[in-house]
Formats: sequence, C-alpha cells, structure tokens
Amino acid sequence: MLNYFSGIEGFYNILLIIAAYMIGSIPTSVWIGKIFFNIDIRQHGSGNAGATNTLRVLGTVPGLVVLIVDVFKGFIAVKLALFTHLYAPETLEFFKLEILMAIGALCGHIFPVYVGFRGGKGVATLLGVGIGVHPEVTLIATGVFLLTLLTTRYVSLSSIFAAISFPLLVIFAFGPVSEPLFIFSIMIAVLLPLTHQQNISKLISGKESKMSFSKKTKRKGN
Repeated sequence: MLNYFSGIEGFYNILLIIAAYMIGSIPTSVWIGKIFFNIDIRQHGSGNAGATNTLRVLGTVPGLVVLIVDVFKGFIAVKLALFTHLYAPETLEFFKLEILMAIGALCGHIFPVYVGFRGGKGVATLLGVGIGVHPEVTLIATGVFLLTLLTTRYVSLSSIFAAISFPLLVIFAFGPVSEPLFIFSIMIAVLLPLTHQQNISKLISGKESKMSFSKKTKRKGN
C-alpha cells in the first residue's frame, strides 16, 4: 500500500484519511455529557467515552443517540472514499482506500484529537466502518453480539466475541478473501480485545457489570 502515499495521488489519499480520522474523532458522548448534563462522561461510571457508559450514566435516550451517531460517523468516514476520482468503485484499489479510511476513523474514535486523545473503545464506530466495508459479515457479527448479550448481559464479552467472529466469517463464510479485507478482519479481532483489557480482567474476577436497561448507574461522587 506504500504507493497510496506517493505523489499527488498519495497526497490526496492522505487528506482523505485525515478527514476520516477527524470524523472518527467526534467525541459524541463527551459533547452530549458536557452540553446537556454538564458532566464529563469520562469521569463517571466506567470512565469510558462510549455508548454503553453513556447509557448507564445518562440513560437510554442519550445512550442511543451516542450509539447511532458513533455508528454513522464510522460509516460516513469510510464512504468518503467515494469522493475520490482516482479509483473506480468496486475495484481492489478503491477497497484498499476504504480500509485505510476505516482504520483512520477507528483511530480517531479511540484517540480523538478534540478531547485530549482519550476516547472510547471503538465498538460502535467499528460497527459503522464494518457496514461500510463489508455489510454482510458485519450483520452476522452483530448477530453474534446480540446473541451473546442476551445470553450473558455482558457488553464487553459480546463485543469481543463479535470481533473474533469477524475474521472467521470473512475466511470461512465469504472466502476467498482479498488481502486488505483479511488484514482488516484480523486487526478487528486484535483491536477490540486490546481496548477491552480492563473489562477482560473484570470478567475473569467476576467484577464486570452486566447491562441493565431499567436504571442508570450512579455517577462517581453521588
């Protein structure tokens, strides 16, 4: 992929990837918390700037808004590739650019430039970029997430299982697979567990919180 960053073509690609990063960096939960509730969501609940912590701390409606926006921003970031006139859609070159922009959006969500590079774990944004890159695999992986969530009520475990299922689905259900998609799927299976290391420790120790839609988690200090 090194040729994607050389010459005028490479400069244009870099601008698109930066744009994807900036879109991914939109800190939905942090801004909603500060604007409407006068709190920094990262200082309450689990301390994570994501939809799950927003749901637990601020309630169902803010949590759903964060979820929808974070999914949408991931999808839009990937589809910015449509603005390039360098590669025809449906070609391998175009798909490689989509993958690079997906990575940019995920990095933006996890390390958002707008709020000190301290963001969320990337689950909702990953869902959005997944829909943009490979909607069929993403739909089935979402089914794995929902089934695990209904069975265990652990969002973290559900996210990890869905992430691990992604490359397995790509390889065994939708093969043969292109090299960029294979690399992207492996990246997902590695990235999600890495961003959930604290949750994994809590799962092992039996201290991980289960999802409940009936009440909000108390904020720190309350």
